[in-house]
Amino acid sequence: MNSLRNIGLFSAICFIGIFSVYGQSPEGIDSGTIKKLADSFTNNPSQKALVNAVSNNDIKSLALNREMVNQHNEIFNVMIETKGITDQKSTGRCWMFAGLNILRPAILNKYNLSEFEFSQSYLFFWDKLEKSNYFLEAIIETRNKPIDDREVQALLDGPISDGGWWSYYTALIEKYGVIPKGNMPETTNSEKSGMMNKTIQYLALQGASDIRKQAAGGSSVFQLRDTKNSTLQQIYKILIYHLGNPPSEFTWRYKDKDEQIVEKKYTPQRFYKEVVGVNLNDYITLFHHPVHPFNKHYQVKFRRNMAEEPDMTFVNLEIDALKNYTLRSILDKEPVWFAADVGWQMERKTGIMAEGIYQYDALFGIEYQLSKAERIQYGLSSANHAMAFIGADTLEGRTIKWRVENSWGPDLGDNGYWTMYDNWFDNYVFTIILNKKYLPQTVLAIIKTKPTLLPTWEPLAKSVYEMIPEN
Repeated sequence: MNSLRNIGLFSAICFIGIFSVYGQSPEGIDSGTIKKLADSFTNNPSQKALVNAVSNNDIKSLALNREMVNQHNEIFNVMIETKGITDQKSTGRCWMFAGLNILRPAILNKYNLSEFEFSQSYLFFWDKLEKSNYFLEAIIETRNKPIDDREVQALLDGPISDGGWWSYYTALIEKYGVIPKGNMPETTNSEKSGMMNKTIQYLALQGASDIRKQAAGGSSVFQLRDTKNSTLQQIYKILIYHLGNPPSEFTWRYKDKDEQIVEKKYTPQRFYKEVVGVNLNDYITLFHHPVHPFNKHYQVKFRRNMAEEPDMTFVNLEIDALKNYTLRSILDKEPVWFAADVGWQMERKTGIMAEGIYQYDALFGIEYQLSKAERIQYGLSSANHAMAFIGADTLEGRTIKWRVENSWGPDLGDNGYWTMYDNWFDNYVFTIILNKKYLPQTVLAIIKTKPTLLPTWEPLAKSVYEMIPEN
């Protein structure tokens, strides 16, 4: 018996030794490694000057490509007229603002208005309530899975956040309609949603905990839904406290460009159908997701904000296809919703989005070599902000740059508008939404195919969510 133990101990030692020899065991930083690192840094006068410059200044100011700034212009030969820049303030409602912004130009023209803005607070209210309901329904669906199951953990990760997708936006409008901003204006908490979100999320997670405990004790689905509905009552009350009570009927009173005052009563659903008059079901979600095969249809599990709606789907295409279809829509005077990674190569004071606007590689003497696909896979890049394309500058059949309407207010960019150079589109745009009439039959045929199901933790399908960054 002792011999067997000795053999086992010897085998374990050999096993550890093999891993050590082949570099499988963790290696710490020893004094020799530190010496090599120190020797690799040449502390010459130019390096000392760089240490002083970097440690005493804003990095972006040092890395700003002045030559590119000097060559920059805001000339576009194709423009969609719009008026007034919206401001999402300290919230992650960019996807909602961008969606409502692409509807504004048609209303401005149709009703001869000098300005118009939808109520974002109205949709915000219903989005929070619907997300809460769907989250708790998903918890009921996964009640028998362990708490550390990857799918359950993905559901528990910020379930009632401000973020969303185009499909969330269309589902909300189809069900609840829209109203003018004056009929449900912003509140302090709609413009700075952090504390409201903490309260709602706590209630939702508390409800999830109660549901899972009751399910473990043998409660029926009907009993679990009673708990869900009690939780929703609390959340509904919190939403009214923070955002106000959304109207079921309202009066739209406005003055057109001819100084004529018009007044009419609507329900939100009737306002959407009669005043907006756009069929949002005609709009298609296209991705450039280089991790997955192109020219295929995909669906992401648990990626929706309403229990009765299907999970979001998208068609994955090459980046040039997204550019071509975006230009078709803009040439037809119809804005295009898009989602991108705004964490890279964006200069906020002038509103320049261009690869190389910041020369960090030249400043630090390092190389940025990860591809777009690798940045997604390693969690370095995501679709974290939504905006609208409203123009383009073309030369000899090639798009040089794109005009962008943002929702960060008029103080950033060019009075709230931004210029995206074409190479930025290549590297940081992931998603566009546009009317299916601008798509060829080959793409429409892909939409009709059965989608490949992706897991809820699919990195590029996390909800578009961008808090306004520091200047």
